[in-house]
Amino acid sequence: MISKKMKYLVLAIVITSFAFCEMGVDASTIKVGMSNALTGPATALGTGVKLGASVFINKVNAAGGIYGRKIKLLSLDDGYEPARTIKNTKQLINDMQVFALFGFVGTPTSKAAVPVALKNKVPYIAPYTGAEFLRKPLKKEVFNVRASYFDETEALVAQLVDKLKIKKVGIFIQNDGYGNAGRAGVVKALRKRGLKLAGEGRYTRNTVAVDEGLAKIMQTKPEAVIMVGAYKPCAAFIKKAIDSGLNSVFCNISFVGTTALVSELGKYAEGTYISQVVPIPTDTSSSIVKKYQRDMMDAGNYSFGFTSLEGYIDAMVLVEGIKKAGKNLTRASFISALERLNMKVGDLEVSYSSKSHQGLKEVYLTKIQNGKVVLVD
Repeated sequence: MISKKMKYLVLAIVITSFAFCEMGVDASTIKVGMSNALTGPATALGTGVKLGASVFINKVNAAGGIYGRKIKLLSLDDGYEPARTIKNTKQLINDMQVFALFGFVGTPTSKAAVPVALKNKVPYIAPYTGAEFLRKPLKKEVFNVRASYFDETEALVAQLVDKLKIKKVGIFIQNDGYGNAGRAGVVKALRKRGLKLAGEGRYTRNTVAVDEGLAKIMQTKPEAVIMVGAYKPCAAFIKKAIDSGLNSVFCNISFVGTTALVSELGKYAEGTYISQVVPIPTDTSSSIVKKYQRDMMDAGNYSFGFTSLEGYIDAMVLVEGIKKAGKNLTRASFISALERLNMKVGDLEVSYSSKSHQGLKEVYLTKIQNGKVVLVD
C-alpha cells in the first residue's frame, strides 16, 4: 500500500514533469547541441568555437546557471562534411533531445542542417558562417551573430580598389556553397565599382589540391586575390602562388581561421589581408577582449584567437536570450526574447528584431605585419 507521503512525492514529480515539458529543458538542465569540425582540415575552427563558447557557458554554470538550470553543451564532430552534419543534427534533435542548436561551423554544413532544424522548429543560433541564405529570406528559427560575407567582401574590395587603386581582382574559392557565397559578395562589391572578376580558381573542400585553381589564376595574373576557403588550402595556395612568381595582394575572409592560417604560412603570411567579424583578441583596448581574456585565463587557457573569441561572444548572446525568455523557458519564448534583444557585449552591441535576425555588422580589416595581426586604419 502506497503511503500518503509517497503519493505526494509522485504527484510532485508529475507536476514538475509537466512544468518543464519543453524538449531539452527540465528543472536543472538546458541541453544545447553543437555539430562542427573537431577533426580534419578545419579542426581549428570547430575546436576554437567550442572552446570559447564552453569557457563562457562553464562560467555561467559555475555561478548557478540560469534560473537554477545549467546549460549542457552536447558536441558532435562532423569533420566539416555536410552528410555527417545531417546525421548529427538529427541525432541531437531526435535522440539527444536538445533545446536548441548552436555554433555550427560552415556554409555547406549549415545548408545541410538548417532544413532539419526548421522542420523540427528548433532554434539555430550563431552559425559560424556569413552566408546570405541564413539571412535572406528571414528564417524564424535562425539567429546570426557575426557579420555577413557580403559585409566582409565589401570591406576587402573597398580596401583593394578604393584605397590601393587595384583594378584586377581575382578569386580562389572552395568549390561549394561556402565558396559561392563569398564569390557572390566579391562580384557584388566589384560590380558596384564598375569592375569584373579578373580570374577564378577553385579547390575541393577538405583537400589541399590547389594546383588546378592556381594554374587558372596564373593565366590572368590578378593584382589581388580574394580567397574564400579554410586555412590549410588557402595557405597552400599562397605559398605556391608566391613561389610561382605571382605578385599579388592576398586576402582572406574571417572563416579562414586567422591564427591557424598565420601558423601554416610562416614567412609567407607577410602582407596578407584578413577581414574579421570580431576585434583582435589580443587588443585589450576592447572591453569585450579584456573580459574574454580574463575568463579564458581563469579557465586555464592562455592562447587567444579570433575563433574562440567569436564562440565566447556567441555564447554570451545565447545565454542572454535564455535569460530574457524567463523561468518558463520554451523555444517559442526563447525566439520571442531574441527578437526583442538589445544587449551590450562589452563594447559591441547585439540587437535583433522580428524583421532582422542579424546581430552584428562590424567588420575589422586586418593585415599580417612582422608575423602579427594588426588593424588596418
